[in-house]
Amino acid sequence: MCKSVISCYLLPQWDHLVTDMDEFAGANGVSVPRIGFGTYQMEGAECAQAVRTALENGYRHFDTAVAYDNESVIGDVIAESHVDREDVFLTTKVKGYQEMLTYDRFLAEAEGCLDRLGTGYVDLLLVHWWQRDGDMEGVFRALDELVADGKVRHIGVSNFSIELLERARDVAETPILTNQIEYHPYFTDVHGDLVAYCQEHDILVTAYSPLAEGRVVRDETFTAIGDRYGKTAAQVSLRWLIQQDGVIAIPKSSTDRYIRENLDVFDFELSDEEMRTITDARGPFRYQLLVKQGGPLHTMRGVVGPRMPEPMRKAVLSIGSAVLKFVR
Repeated sequence: MCKSVISCYLLPQWDHLVTDMDEFAGANGVSVPRIGFGTYQMEGAECAQAVRTALENGYRHFDTAVAYDNESVIGDVIAESHVDREDVFLTTKVKGYQEMLTYDRFLAEAEGCLDRLGTGYVDLLLVHWWQRDGDMEGVFRALDELVADGKVRHIGVSNFSIELLERARDVAETPILTNQIEYHPYFTDVHGDLVAYCQEHDILVTAYSPLAEGRVVRDETFTAIGDRYGKTAAQVSLRWLIQQDGVIAIPKSSTDRYIRENLDVFDFELSDEEMRTITDARGPFRYQLLVKQGGPLHTMRGVVGPRMPEPMRKAVLSIGSAVLKFVR
């Protein structure tokens, strides 16, 4: 049986596509809005206005993190809105720094999230990243206790590999609801097996950077498909994601028009052929060469970087980041 778009896109039928779609995806008996609102790199007044606009336009799933430094802003906007707290699915993440991946420190960090959000509880708390020497058993014992105390309703992870997911599932008493990963049409060759694993084990995939940091909007193939439905290339990319079983997406924008458009993806359905065409996409050549995870530069950096003296490594990273601003 096909487990995902990636494993069955060459076949004539799709066993894991969603038809007659509603606006929620489910795993372990939990329903989560398929389109959420991402808030990475959004702070202060800009973040507050964007979240306010999103609420007014029907978003009921919001994603934040300790690392984003905007939990207080988001909590205040939700508290001031006309939307009941129970109608909002709120996700936050504890940083994956080595020193935070212990039982005591993770509990303390989670309490900090609750204080900043001011919501009494969060619907979903994620481990943002993992470090090799982290205390997996201790961290998930802390998560289980937070659930038992009613401070966290569901738990999950972010940027976990299959190996890490298996370790987490072994030690967690609470089911892992989601793995939040970078996932978009240009990433099927990178995360295809991981998505299939999550689908097989009833773990939602939450796709961050679902528009490949804006690259899909310039993709002529996606634009042509969107023209058939009166939709944009971005809407086609989001539809491709949520039309896969157990996949949800958290696009971000501070522009009113795009905030509305990103949610307007439930009134059309991509054909099998269109799904295959999108799955085959790999993105612009410069992106594949210089930016994409698993690409030549990314691979070389992973091999050479750890062997460089620290001052040289930092200098190279600084120069590389400046160059990539023009490539991205």
